[in-house]
This record gives sequence, structure tokens and C-alpha cells, in this order.
Amino acid sequence: MAFDAGMVACLCHELNQNLIGAKIDKIYQPAKDEIFIVFRNGGQASRLLLSCAPGTQRVVLTAEKPENPLTAPMLCMLLRKHLIGAKLTDIQQPDFERVLIFTFSCYDEMGDPCVKYLAAEMLGKFSNLILLDQSYRILGAVKTVDFSTSEKRQILAGLRYELPPKQDKVNPLNETKEGFVQRAQTTADGLQPADRFILSSYAGISPLIAKEIVYRAHKVTKKPLCECDFDKLWFYFDLIVRCIREQTYHPVLIADHDGRAVEYSFVAIEQYGATAACDFYESPSLLVETFFETRAKAERHRQKAADVFKILSNAESRLTRKIALQTEELSLCSQKDEYKQYADLIHAHMYLIKRGMKSISVQNYYSQTGEMIDIPLDERLSPSANAQRYYKKYNKAKVAQTELNKQIDIAKADLDYLYTVFDALTRAETTAEIDEIRQELAETGFAVHKKGETKKKTMGKPLAFISTDGYRMLCGKNNIQNDQLTFKMADKNDYWFHVKNAPGSHVILCCNGEEPPERAFTEAARLAASHSKLAEGENVPVDYTKVKNVKKPPGAKPGYVIYHTNWTAYVSPEKIERGS
Repeated sequence: MAFDAGMVACLCHELNQNLIGAKIDKIYQPAKDEIFIVFRNGGQASRLLLSCAPGTQRVVLTAEKPENPLTAPMLCMLLRKHLIGAKLTDIQQPDFERVLIFTFSCYDEMGDPCVKYLAAEMLGKFSNLILLDQSYRILGAVKTVDFSTSEKRQILAGLRYELPPKQDKVNPLNETKEGFVQRAQTTADGLQPADRFILSSYAGISPLIAKEIVYRAHKVTKKPLCECDFDKLWFYFDLIVRCIREQTYHPVLIADHDGRAVEYSFVAIEQYGATAACDFYESPSLLVETFFETRAKAERHRQKAADVFKILSNAESRLTRKIALQTEELSLCSQKDEYKQYADLIHAHMYLIKRGMKSISVQNYYSQTGEMIDIPLDERLSPSANAQRYYKKYNKAKVAQTELNKQIDIAKADLDYLYTVFDALTRAETTAEIDEIRQELAETGFAVHKKGETKKKTMGKPLAFISTDGYRMLCGKNNIQNDQLTFKMADKNDYWFHVKNAPGSHVILCCNGEEPPERAFTEAARLAASHSKLAEGENVPVDYTKVKNVKKPPGAKPGYVIYHTNWTAYVSPEKIERGS
């Protein structure tokens, strides 16, 4: 992410244009590392978010209305004490650092005019918000830093505030062509990349901007400095630095082909070419908030998906172990016929058996050759009791075999069902779709309902497509939607499609009382194939039949259906543009 000194300068310019002269009306601290300040200027309210959360540090204007905690934290109370009613007179970015200093005109406890400062440091994991008095003494901070944490710089009440320690780098705003070329010539030994030279030599420049300078000069982002044209490199370096000096910013958001925000900057970015889309914003605050909100949504989506995936993985492991154990038990049940033979032979030869015998060798009447067989006996039991013991083991194994076969079939059906949920999860695009899948797992007993979650089934809208011939095609996104689509939304004379013997979506080709042309059937089959586990395959078999031929067995899991009258088409999956 490119929250570099150039982006800070861009935001500083916007804040100076919108907030200078405004007075502080309210201050909130909804989170430990976030402060919201409401400014009023001529009856118009503006909200300023100051965040020092690592990775999402920023100072931006926002439309968000934070929840005001019932009990204000100590820092929030301190800020209210010193800054409520204060007038913002200046915002500066000292020495091209990732720091903004807000200057406020206010009154002290005695009613005398004074000045207070608020320093917003946007330094990654070292980000901080620090309140200062007119002598630059620290009054309070979001993060205090004592001597045990840092020997170089402490942030404690009463100490004089100092800017973060300077790096051994040049301020790019003060650089000249002669200085740049000389520095490049001195450094251009070996194969050091040109973007690494810019990063290591100049303060406040992000890796994105360093690569952009190299790209504009040589049309590649990675190039050894010794092979660069220094005049070209300086031209584009100065071109970007001039945007900051002259405050001619072009805030831009860069997104990949899937719409995921990947970068943002204060100037146009050309290095991604056709592999990414650039969206320009008039407001850098709106740009930064859009980027972080997009990333936050993606993170929430990832976390929810990971939660559901963990539930599915645990359930899959549990069922796999259960099937293995029950299969092993089932193999032991194969001895049941042997137990019955032992019992029958003991009865037939009871006159030969005495209490206390550990075994007996008798003729096996069940064998065609009639060979002798050794039968183990319990010496503590009578001959009759030994026979009964083997009859009991036979009956127990017989019942167990029947029950184990039943339980193994149930476990295998549950496992097949989980694979359909796995497939739906891989195609879930929104957090709402993931919530539907989790709710489905709760309804089927594989997960528990979250606290406060309604147990009533909710369903989003299925995907809708229009065939080339104008026929509507509906596609379920998960098992609950598949059931609703097939048994409640579809007409009995519509056509139903599903990939053969693999997890996938139910697809309905809406006929409107007509018989669709062959092309519509092909497109619906391709749609079913592309929304299945076999989406990467070729010549994928897709079963299709009329909806009236599709039945759901009583007590079956969501999405499970049976049908006997059907045709099968072999198609290659193909993405189809969504309709309305």
C-alpha cells in the first residue's frame, strides 16, 4: 500500500482546503486507536478520522458516524478538555514526513488564549496520535513509549515532543538534477535495481512510486541502475515530485480484474497496464476510505470463509475417521458365521465336553471334507453356556453388521453433502452468501447457530442469466437456494440441469410454456457445468430433465434430489454474462 509522504501531502492539502477556520464540536474515541473529531464551520459539519491502527493508519475526512461509547476513554476525555471549541488554524507536514501537525487556537484553564497541537504520525506499526501544549510538551498519546520500549524516542506526558528520528535520506522536494545524477552515478555500481536506489536515497517515497518512476523512464519496473538513462530517470522523478510541490494531485485507486483494490496513490499509476483498472477520485479522503473499506470487506469475507471452511474440514475429518472405524468393525462382523458354526458344533458334541476344558477338536459337519476343527472354550462355563456364548456373539455381530452398514451409508451421504457445500463455498462471492452457507450448516447440524442469529431460513436471490434466444436461466448458489429454486420457484414444465455425479448448482431453464431451441439447452448445460466442481474440465456430462421428474426423498439433506427420466449432454463449461 502506498500510504507514503506523497499521499500524506495530498491529504494535508485537502484538509487545509476544507477544515481551516473550523471549530471542534465533538470528539469520539470508538476504538483504542481511532479518534473521530466533528468540526463545524458556518453550520456545516465535517468529520475527521484519525487512525493509528497498524496497517490502516490514516487521517481522512469521512462520512462515517461512529458509535459514541457510553464511557469515554481517558485520552478522549483529555482531548475534549483541551480541544472542544478550539479553532483549527493550520495543518503542516514537517520535513516531508508521514506526520501531520494540527494547530488549534483555544483557551487555557484561566481563560487566556493559547495554542495546542495534535500530531498524527502515520508510521505503520509505530503510528500514534499525540496531544501537545503550546511549548510542544506532550499532554497525552494513544500509545505511550517509555525507556524500556525505546531508547531513542519516548512518548510520555511531560516530555518535549520530537519528530521521529530522521533516516539517512534526502528530502525529494529539495533535490536538484545535478544532485540526483551525481547520486545515481556514485551508486551505479553492480546490479542494484534503480527502484531500490530511489527508495534508499530519498525519504517519503513508497516502493510503488519508486517502481512507477523507473517504469515511466524505461517501461519496466525492474532495471539495474547502471543500465538506466539518468536524464530520463530524473525527468520522471522530478515530474512526480513537482505534483507534490505544485499540489497537482490525481488520486487513483488500482483494482485487479476481479475488482479487488490492490493499490492507491496520489498520482496516476501506469506500471500495471491492462492488468488492472484505474479509478480516479477528486477527494483523496474518499479514495483512502474506499480502499480500506474494500480491503476490510475482503478481509471480512476471507475470515467468514475461513470459519466455514474450518467447520467443513473438521466435519470431513470426523466423518472420514468414523467411516474408517466402522469399516474396520464391519470386517470383524464377517466372523459371525464362524460363531454360529462353533455354537452348533458344541451342541452336537456336548457329550464330549467337560467343564474346565479350554478347547475341543471335533469333526466339522459344515465342511464338505469333514476335517477336524478346534473350538476355543471358556473353561469357567458349562458346555451349554459355551454354546450360548457363541450364539450371543453371532446375534450381536449380525445386528452390528446391519447397523454398521446403515451408519456407513449415512456417513458417506453426509460426506457427499459436505462436498456440495465445499463446492458452494468456493463460488461464494459475498459475505451474505457465506452467511447463507453457514446457516445451512447450522440447519443440518454441522454447526451451531451463532448467538443472536435467527433460526429462520433466509435465502438470497439465485443468479439470473439470459440465453441467446431470450430464455431466462436461474442458477442456485448453494444447497438451500438449489432446493428453493427447483421445488418452489420453477414451473413443473421448466427444464432442470445438474452436472452428473459431482457437486454443483441446480440450473433451471425457464420455458414459459414453450419448447426452447437446442441452443438454449446447450447454454443451460454449459451454465450448470461452469457452476460445478467440474468447471475446469472438458466434455462435462450434464443431466437434464423436466422439473416434474425431479423428486426430493423425505429427510434428505438440502440440495439432494433423485430423478430417473433424464437425458445427458456433454459440454465444455463456459462463462455466461449475467442477465436480470
